Amino acid sequence: GRGNLSQNQARIECLARSPDTPTARVECARLNPGASLDWNLNTDANPYRAIILSAGRGGRLLPLTERLPKCLLDVGGRSLLAWQLRALAEAGVREAVVVTGYGSEFVDLEIERHTPPGMRVRALYNPFFQVADNLASCWIARSEMTGPCLILNGDSLIQAEIARRLLAAPPAPITVTIDRKAAYDEDDMKVVADGERLTAIGKTLTSGDVNGESIGFLRFDAAGSAQFVDEVERSMRVPAGLRRGYLAAINDLAAAGVAKVTAPGPRARL
Repeated sequence: GRGNLSQNQARIECLARSPDTPTARVECARLNPGASLDWNLNTDANPYRAIILSAGRGGRLLPLTERLPKCLLDVGGRSLLAWQLRALAEAGVREAVVVTGYGSEFVDLEIERHTPPGMRVRALYNPFFQVADNLASCWIARSEMTGPCLILNGDSLIQAEIARRLLAAPPAPITVTIDRKAAYDEDDMKVVADGERLTAIGKTLTSGDVNGESIGFLRFDAAGSAQFVDEVERSMRVPAGLRRGYLAAINDLAAAGVAKVTAPGPRARL
């Protein structure tokens, strides 16, 4: 009918204006919300699923987080989570899983309101958020890490260009995005890298050996995802597992030489 004709025309006009790329598809969907843009979202060109770790409250930001989790704090007119989803979508990521905990009902509403066109976003609740660190969030989400994936900290504000550079980084089982600066403080998630190879990551590393800081944004290929999930499951079986951060598991894997670093640029962190 006429409706289908106009929808197809919108699709054709979109593709005529821009190449058939993930970013172009998102723009076409935004410009033509009623059009039937029936692309397969899980393409070979970008098979990555993003896991966003947003279960924490953000106690250091009280009283701002007294009622809302830090991922919903306003940053320039949008929530931090909305900015993250927008950046990932603009970089061509078609699917995201948000691990929630504190204020999960508000995060669910935010996902409904601010999922970018052409992107599928789901929430996954972590019932242990009050007693565990983010390693437990990764354990909750381990069934989502069955292939290439990204992990993004819920308090890291990134630009789309950072995501594009991470996706385009040289192949490796695990790639840790870092920033380099003149000095590092106690709260920085410091890294030691030998060229592109990650050798250690943690907040307590000796400052003299440190040559980068993790920005909380990682890429895993299928083999790297499997290795990481195995390490998460192993770590969660020890008494201290609930108190570990997921980057402690990455530090353990670094000894096996499977992790690399890439430095696409700085980010803001709440």
